[in-house]
Amino acid sequence: MTKFYSNSRIYKSVFLILLLIAIPLIVFQSFLPQTEPESTEVKSDSTFPQNYRIITPKIPAKLEFCGEDVPIENFDVYERLEREFIVNTYWHSLTILTLKRANRWFSVIEPILAKNNIPDDFKYLCVTESTLLNLTSPKNAVGFWQFIKSAAKEFGLEVNKEIDERYSVEKSTEAACKYLQQAYDKYGNWTLAAASYNMGMNGIDEQLERQKTNNYYNLVLGEETSRYVFRILAAKIMMNNPKVYGFDISEEEMYKPFQTYEITVDSSVASWADFAKSYGLNYKILKLYNPWLRESYLTNRSKKTYVIKLPIEGSIKVISDFD
Repeated sequence: MTKFYSNSRIYKSVFLILLLIAIPLIVFQSFLPQTEPESTEVKSDSTFPQNYRIITPKIPAKLEFCGEDVPIENFDVYERLEREFIVNTYWHSLTILTLKRANRWFSVIEPILAKNNIPDDFKYLCVTESTLLNLTSPKNAVGFWQFIKSAAKEFGLEVNKEIDERYSVEKSTEAACKYLQQAYDKYGNWTLAAASYNMGMNGIDEQLERQKTNNYYNLVLGEETSRYVFRILAAKIMMNNPKVYGFDISEEEMYKPFQTYEITVDSSVASWADFAKSYGLNYKILKLYNPWLRESYLTNRSKKTYVIKLPIEGSIKVISDFD
């Protein structure tokens, strides 16, 4: 009985303390301004931002690659193309930069493709490979056309410590033409030739035999090669009609083609930096126009002739060194 009575007194004391705290809080709250709860309903005239809409971009009803029909009436083909097309349309930063670069580099690539009788559509393969930058991939594929070292040498490019012609847009485009012609001669169509550029001819051969087909669109392939031709097609559609898909870039905003003249070098060069200064330039500018020069010097024991590009005077602002 005593224990129960003691506990009862404790409970009453705690209750009184809580009551003394609660009453002032309730009174104070009554004096605060009353506000309506914020509505989660979106007003009909509200947009973010004004007139902004996210839509599915329209794909042409008929499409071809290098003169070969793309069977977009097949829903699987259509949806695979649409995936890449939506990615290109809404990856705004990369697409804008690629469009700007194309204005500089397509004028270099197109004549080389034409000279070698390679369809013009393959410039979009170059876009897909590198976005028109001299990139190096995790697998050490290099340049606009992403050649690994062994393939580069196989198709006539010089690759060593001092010279790496994979970084030359002109030389690497010539090498890509040789590969693509060889692949076309093997498969008899440009679509498979394009797919083989990603997977290799041995890989394509294996899958054609395994799956008993001769059509890229009928092949079950790994993720990268399965998407590859569709990425090329999406780049082609977008870059042929950028304003239709919301990319309104003026001519003045495009990157201008390099204005250059050429000189030849058939001996060693002790310092490319000194060489550049003798032409009123600097090492950075020399490398900008000749990224295939990989060292600060050239031994050139074989006395091979190299063509060096230099900017026409006034076409680039040369930044002065500090005094």
